Amino acid sequence: MIRRLLLLAVVIALKAWLWDRWLAARRGTRPPEPLRMLVIVDAPPQETWAVVSDIPLQPEWMHEMKEVRLTTPGPVHAGTTGEATVRIAGISVTDVVEVTAFEPPRRFAIRHVGLFTGEGLITLEPGAGGTTTIVRWDETLVPPLLPVLGAIALTPVLRSVFQADLHRLKRLVETGSADD
Repeated sequence: MIRRLLLLAVVIALKAWLWDRWLAARRGTRPPEPLRMLVIVDAPPQETWAVVSDIPLQPEWMHEMKEVRLTTPGPVHAGTTGEATVRIAGISVTDVVEVTAFEPPRRFAIRHVGLFTGEGLITLEPGAGGTTTIVRWDETLVPPLLPVLGAIALTPVLRSVFQADLHRLKRLVETGSADD
């Protein structure tokens, strides 16, 4: 019985790997499509930026981020590096990132360079009369195993997680608390 289960596991793993390679070949050199999320915050861009760019505060609104620390001294700038402990579905990983753009009060971009690779970009633009902020978050995460198939499988979960994070950001900016 154990031999059959092991054989079945090997067959499933091989099929998943082949399917992942087939999907990668179909995609060719095109980069993966990012997840795209959006929220409108009832505060001007400067106030929203103050919260978005406060890296030690990010675990307040990024629910899955349990801890974050900068590994580069000084103020945040393009080239700053950091590490975050992130837990999704009970699995913790260290997310190593590099800031690739830091343009107050409108653009904050990172590159994931650890176990998961990819990019994240948060942009802020003034909404109605400058009293609101349109926050857009584009995120691409590529898992280390079965990168194409894994990214496809994770898409609905991660989109939901990141959209919920944006709603917590909205509450934090508007009320001072990310809690419901």
